Amino acid sequence: MNPNTDLVGGYVAFNRDGHQRTVRFSRTWRELADTQVGPFRIEFLEPFKQIRLSLTENESGMALDVIWHGSAPAFEEAHHWAVNRGRPTTDQTRYSQPGRVEGWIELDGVRTTVDRETWYASRDHSWGLYHSKAPMAPNAKWLPPYEPGGIQRAMRFWTIFGSGELSGFFGFHETADGRQVKMNDTFGTPFEGALYFGWDDTVELVGARHELKFDGDKKILANATITLVDSDGGEWTQVQTPVTVPWVAQTMGYDKGSWKDGGSLRTYHGAGTTVEWDEFDFTEQPFTHTMYDGTVLENLVGREYLMEITTTAPDGRTWTGAGQTEFFLDGPFPRYGITPEAHDVRVRPVDY
Repeated sequence: MNPNTDLVGGYVAFNRDGHQRTVRFSRTWRELADTQVGPFRIEFLEPFKQIRLSLTENESGMALDVIWHGSAPAFEEAHHWAVNRGRPTTDQTRYSQPGRVEGWIELDGVRTTVDRETWYASRDHSWGLYHSKAPMAPNAKWLPPYEPGGIQRAMRFWTIFGSGELSGFFGFHETADGRQVKMNDTFGTPFEGALYFGWDDTVELVGARHELKFDGDKKILANATITLVDSDGGEWTQVQTPVTVPWVAQTMGYDKGSWKDGGSLRTYHGAGTTVEWDEFDFTEQPFTHTMYDGTVLENLVGREYLMEITTTAPDGRTWTGAGQTEFFLDGPFPRYGITPEAHDVRVRPVDY
């Protein structure tokens, strides 16, 4: 929801072995201040406990009707605050919550039953000032050069997971030399997180170490071993293994050129409700992707991973489940051999 521009929009995306189909929808907000946009609807049956998501028949061939069940309390992340030349550019709050889901999803007439005992579902919600995103952003030529100051982020690793009685959230951000320190950027939190046994038993986490393996010389995660330290000094080992190629956020609708008219979720697409869809083959990554406004993204990889996750407690107990990990590098990371050339995501006009 973007109240200042009177717009509300969203998307549903299916990633099937790297083939990513996305349906996007948008309309003006105040004409119907409700959590429904065209064929998509969110209903809060019991806040933080049960949420229904439905996508009725539409031209994309995708549909769903599921109920999300919270497994543990939502974790409120540290307030995100960033400035550029003294002007706030991020002033945002976010929470993250693990859960289960039941119902059905459908693709091209083939329906899959979703069983809450074997399916996992994460959610996160943010509000406030995120950061300037084109095309709804000031023209840079009328502003002084960008000088955010502070320490720059090189890595983001953020996970929500569930595995039976155990679930949790953690996230950390590091500099190029591996320091977890407060940063002046969109995320910027050194480390935070918690483990949950249901709704009443919480294990506070205070730190993390990592050993990451990559797919050849690419920036794609092949395996991650994370050592989580709790407030009593106990160490929890978590092994994360991707089960498919990461899904690609550029089709969601957030970015300039992600809509077919060249706009985004933050721009007006015409009277009434606008619905559109597309499908891309992102099986082989990195790849080159052309946005609808002509921008070409080269050496692109997905940032969102579906993981099989095994967690081992300090006393040796083990749980295996699933989770969502958001991982990306904002620059070189020498520890893992990520050089400026290997990291580079080049952006150019289509007629370059």
